[in-house]
Amino acid sequence: MGKLVIVGTVAFDAIETPFGKTDKILGGAATFIGLAASHFNIDAAAVSVVGGDFPQKYLDLLSDRNINLEGVEIVKEGKTFFWSGRYHNDMNSRDTLVTELNTLADFNPVVPENYRDASVVMLGNLHPIVQSSVLDQMTKKPDLVVLDTMNFWMDSALDDLYNVIKRVDVITINDEEARQLTGEYSLVVAARKIHAMGPKYVVIKKGEHGALLFHDDNVFYAPALPLEEVFDPTGAGDTFAGGFAGYLAKTNDTSFENMKNAIIYGSTLASFCVEKFGTERMQNLSNDEVHKRLLQFKQLTQFEIELG
Repeated sequence: MGKLVIVGTVAFDAIETPFGKTDKILGGAATFIGLAASHFNIDAAAVSVVGGDFPQKYLDLLSDRNINLEGVEIVKEGKTFFWSGRYHNDMNSRDTLVTELNTLADFNPVVPENYRDASVVMLGNLHPIVQSSVLDQMTKKPDLVVLDTMNFWMDSALDDLYNVIKRVDVITINDEEARQLTGEYSLVVAARKIHAMGPKYVVIKKGEHGALLFHDDNVFYAPALPLEEVFDPTGAGDTFAGGFAGYLAKTNDTSFENMKNAIIYGSTLASFCVEKFGTERMQNLSNDEVHKRLLQFKQLTQFEIELG
């Protein structure tokens, strides 16, 4: 069984979209990554921090999905990281209304001893120094290190971000972030520049327009499944990353050909995430539902071109 270390926030979100709004609900990068990865029957551990205000039922939800929580620090006197945002009508753009770092401000991740030899490390969106400190704790070089980041760290900690990017095998960012990181509008040129920074594989997420995978001169494109309704895009990128990393930990195959499968699994799981607010859809998602949607993806993307 492959071992996966998941690093990221376990948090509260409050979300407003054209379809409604929520009070504080379960969120956080590590939460979405973990729920997605739990579909692959792997040995996964979350590394994060929460405050004394974090409900036990949420921790139980994660442990019930066989996510090891030894690496989740509980600061009894502290408060859990909180983010609030409002999505615009197009659901692709959003405004951050509130960000309260709380316990995350002084977070020093500790990878459980039994997971320091993990084959796959998924570095969710956190300060690059925190991401680097996790890699420093690994007792052997992981087969694959996947990093997710965002424009905030490009604005505030660019040198630290460059340093951790050098150490990873795969980077997953969206198209806007790829352009900001490289100063290139063409995603093909941007991917080439990011390759030169260190990662062997570059995954550029394009929201409702799918995802691109770059490796040397090879490019793979996976469309997003057309959906009747998108209620809440929060966590879709993290769910994609969890499906991607979980599949690769399960199959123990980091070839370009297998990464194509990982992209499809990640896209499939992300397509469920957006159907309800927060983690609600992912909490009740069955493997049978995932299988049926994978077949839909297959029908959407497979065809024979008749060459004259």
